[in-house]
Amino acid sequence: MSFNNQAIHKGNIIISLPTNNPGDLQFSRAVILLTDHNREGSIGFILNKPLQQVTLSQLIPSTNGAFTIYEGGPVEQDKLFCIHNRPDLIPNSRHIIEDLYWGGDFDIIFNLVDTGLLTYQNIRFFLGYSGWDGDQLKNELEDNFWIKAEKELDYNNVLSSTSAEYWKKCIAKLGNQYSLWINAPENPTLN
Repeated sequence: MSFNNQAIHKGNIIISLPTNNPGDLQFSRAVILLTDHNREGSIGFILNKPLQQVTLSQLIPSTNGAFTIYEGGPVEQDKLFCIHNRPDLIPNSRHIIEDLYWGGDFDIIFNLVDTGLLTYQNIRFFLGYSGWDGDQLKNELEDNFWIKAEKELDYNNVLSSTSAEYWKKCIAKLGNQYSLWINAPENPTLN
């Protein structure tokens, strides 16, 4: 039985349940913001998986930003991406939903970080992204690999949310039928 029969749009949040596949823990308990969706496919970023001890200044030594870097997904993990709420300062930003944007001119972004005009409340950085071809995401939703958040989440908290607790809060908002997953182990085969 599928709970996900509504259309997919950019700006949607999709949430995964703990996986029973120990080889695919990357998406287990992932909360993904879809930044683009069209007939050719979908792009999104995992919001709740910070990379341990990796900061912006370690990746880009010419900047002094101590921002945590997040795992965006398995595609192009050697490239840096961002989500932000400052299109007024960052040219070439792409609108997602409400006050959220992605991308832009990274030279300007790094300068804004160095001068303190961009803070943790304004921007989040990712290595890689999550991507799906054509109807792949639609099919995964129908197979209940992902759950589309039916209730609107507070998009203002997307940039400042904590990692582990954010997934639990998103699951709790889905309703009682998903509450058993909140305290389940990340990999149920280890239970």
